[in-house]
Amino acid sequence: MKVAIIGYGKMGHEIEQVLLQRGHSVALIIDQNNTADLCAEKLAEVDAAIEFTTPTTAYSNVRTCIECGVPVVSGTTGWHEQLAELQTLCREKGSTMIWSSNYSLGVNITFRLNRYLAELMNRFESYNVAIEEIHHTQKKDAPSGTAISLANDILERVERKQGWVNEPTTDAKEVEIVSLREGTVPGTHTVTYTSEDDKIEIKHTLFSRRALALGAVVAAEFIAPRKGVFTIDDLFE
Repeated sequence: MKVAIIGYGKMGHEIEQVLLQRGHSVALIIDQNNTADLCAEKLAEVDAAIEFTTPTTAYSNVRTCIECGVPVVSGTTGWHEQLAELQTLCREKGSTMIWSSNYSLGVNITFRLNRYLAELMNRFESYNVAIEEIHHTQKKDAPSGTAISLANDILERVERKQGWVNEPTTDAKEVEIVSLREGTVPGTHTVTYTSEDDKIEIKHTLFSRRALALGAVVAAEFIAPRKGVFTIDDLFE
């Protein structure tokens, strides 16, 4: 598989190493110095693109891939309000895309545990729920996309219980999220239910970016031969 790496920071370098280890090749690298190379002519040479950039550039990067018919994996967070628009465009163009707030296998297992616990806790009103996320000081967005996904999953189950018809919120204002930025921490997420008598926690700690890079490459392998809009859950089916 020939892959374009869009965003050649720390994550881009990790993705490159994983691609090579899994027998793929890097046909195109896009960073802030050659953004003009993200074009139809260059993308025609690749089988898939993996995009980890910034909230301000992700929309344009993913849209270009969709319009050029190149399957694109996006892991950039902080631009959720524009995601639905590009998913609609992807379907209209017959292109392929997948977006996730976190490609780590462990985090996605945590998502499932979080959904199950939220279902159980709907029966007990004495507990207050909160989320804490810790990331390195260079992370642009706060709260993290993973924290927002965790909060939205909780809210969706609360709304289902109460019979609400609204879509889950994208900013998760109804679940307290504490965001901390410390050193070089790759990512720690903790969901806590607290009552006067006890506390329940789900916690995931990421040790390195390689887990994210591996998940993104696996996602690229999955979508490269397919058409449509996918989620990380599709990789686990």
